Amino acid sequence: MRSHIISALLMILLITVFLSGCGKNEKVITSFDDAKQAKIGVMTGTTGETIAARRFPKAEVKSFDDIMDAVAAMKSGQLDAIVTSYPLAIQVSKKNQELSRLPEPLDNEDTAVAIKKGNYELLAAVNRIITELKSDGTLVSMKSRWFKEDLSPYQEPEILLPKAGKVLTIGVSATREPFSFVDKDGRVTGHDGELARIIGLKLKRPVEFSNMKFMALIPALQSGKVDLIVTGMTATDERKKKIDFTQPYFANAQVMLVKKARGGKSASGTTNSPSLTSSLVNSFRSNIIQEKRYLLLWDGLKTTVAISILATIFGTLLGSLICFLRMSANSFLNIPAKIYIAILRGTPVLVFLMLIFYVVFASVNISPVLVAVIAFGMNFAAYSAEIFRTGIEGVDKGQTEAGIAMGFSKIKTFIHIVLPQTVRRILPVYKGEFISLVKMTSIVGYIAVQDLTKASDIIRSRTFDAFFPLVMVAILYFLISWVLMQSLEYLEWRTDPKSKRRKVASA
Repeated sequence: MRSHIISALLMILLITVFLSGCGKNEKVITSFDDAKQAKIGVMTGTTGETIAARRFPKAEVKSFDDIMDAVAAMKSGQLDAIVTSYPLAIQVSKKNQELSRLPEPLDNEDTAVAIKKGNYELLAAVNRIITELKSDGTLVSMKSRWFKEDLSPYQEPEILLPKAGKVLTIGVSATREPFSFVDKDGRVTGHDGELARIIGLKLKRPVEFSNMKFMALIPALQSGKVDLIVTGMTATDERKKKIDFTQPYFANAQVMLVKKARGGKSASGTTNSPSLTSSLVNSFRSNIIQEKRYLLLWDGLKTTVAISILATIFGTLLGSLICFLRMSANSFLNIPAKIYIAILRGTPVLVFLMLIFYVVFASVNISPVLVAVIAFGMNFAAYSAEIFRTGIEGVDKGQTEAGIAMGFSKIKTFIHIVLPQTVRRILPVYKGEFISLVKMTSIVGYIAVQDLTKASDIIRSRTFDAFFPLVMVAILYFLISWVLMQSLEYLEWRTDPKSKRRKVASA
């Protein structure tokens, strides 16, 4: 069994090495004319989508949740260019020297703080604060300290926030260095992290950050889960229909990130590439050891395992109840069960998760982890109910009749005769659904849960390494699935009468 694990890990590593070095018909772009029919990556929910569609109508535009997802796609030959903000392009090109940005901006836009519609008092207060920060030179100072062309360290002033009072919840997508990112201490920081703390200080309110996917920020603001969005968001006409924006606090440019021609010199003027071994060692050091980033993976691992196990327990219990209702002869019981199963099995898990968090629990102060357990558990219940029903119906009815004829009650007949056979029948399918649930938990970042996948996003946003954090997370998911699968296989072995007979015979 150990050899199978090692083989799987080596396979993942080889795939990573292949992806990092391959390119599919690389198209070198040196001007916007070269990109007219190129494959262009944009970030979901950003103005880059609109700009790319308008400027390059004949191009193939692909959307990604995160800048590093697009960088990984470009490195593996899936993209020719990426449209992103100027500060992000600086960071990516500094740490990926095979990439560069075209000098001319595609468009210029204003970045502002987003506030829920109708909250005019907060809107006016934040506008006054931004006006003050412009007049006293604070915003200019912040720009010089955070938006740097080199790799020199950031200078962040200490801001002592009040510890009492109504908490100001700030929505961020903290994978967008230098706008907002997670530092070595696990704090949300960056240009917008500092701005959010200044706003909290001037409003005399404690600040709490809610870190989530960029596309989930507006639903979070509309539902009241966050009070402000301070994460480099542009005030477009379409967004203004749904939420309010303050006056601009930063003039941002959208630029195009492209690949350098093969053989092109790096910034140091050399063309030598590091060996595979040194590359892996450097990647391990920067992604795992540096700034104790392994702690992010450890915390994310614990969250993923906790959500998976708790959702499975809840889903199994709820699924048993749904199965009982589904098999009832009473139509008042089985029809709602059928509807429940049809709706949950027909609704994408991500959509259901966001509906539960941003609609059902919109006005409730509830832990996102608990919401994830409820949502995944309800989804798992719909599938497990049908698995249980199929297993029960697969047991010959004559055995139930025989049990009752022997003097057993219906409940005892089910427990001692039907249930053991059902468990043996359903375990193979149940194991598959359980492992699918474990992998589905990777989407909880949309409701501000820092799981294993979110930890990988945070690390990639700091190191700008497109592949290594993904490989580490793939290995960890594999190990989680393998350990849990072994546990279920042990249960399957324990419930198999043949294995018991073999054990007695061997004794």
